Amino acid sequence: MDPADRTLSIDEFWRSFLGSLPGDDPARQRGLPPGWGFGNGPEMADELGSLVYEGVKTATCSSLWEIEHDGDPAPQPGDLSIILNGRGDPICIIETTEVEIKPFDTVDAGFAFDEGEGDRSLAYWRAAHWRFFSRTCAALGRAPDPRMPLVCERFRVLWRARALALHTTEP
Repeated sequence: MDPADRTLSIDEFWRSFLGSLPGDDPARQRGLPPGWGFGNGPEMADELGSLVYEGVKTATCSSLWEIEHDGDPAPQPGDLSIILNGRGDPICIIETTEVEIKPFDTVDAGFAFDEGEGDRSLAYWRAAHWRFFSRTCAALGRAPDPRMPLVCERFRVLWRARALALHTTEP
């Protein structure tokens, strides 16, 4: 097997990214960012991670209620994340460029398009995300609401894995 084809550990992936930067780049002083996959399972992590890797998906959103419930910090511009596929392998590093908290029913067509999912329309976005956030709300003991607050995040890909098989949850 060609060494470029093997999957790197998260630490190796991060070190490879840092090694690609100029010696005076401030990112070299950062600690290891969190690694996570999109969605709520391996298949979704593969599907959405692939869209991010390919540059189609440049935005995402989360439930503010879930973030508060879990005690996690909301994303901030400048945050870095290592995106994982469905098996937990690193596929790319993203940097958050913009964060806005807004009600579900005010998300616009431009944001829906940037999320890169389905046919990229606002109608598709609303239907798919209503289903997703309805499950999230139920797990929190809350009812979904058109005014529920979402953390709408835009990002850019800084680093991609080389020679990576993105869909690795399939046999």
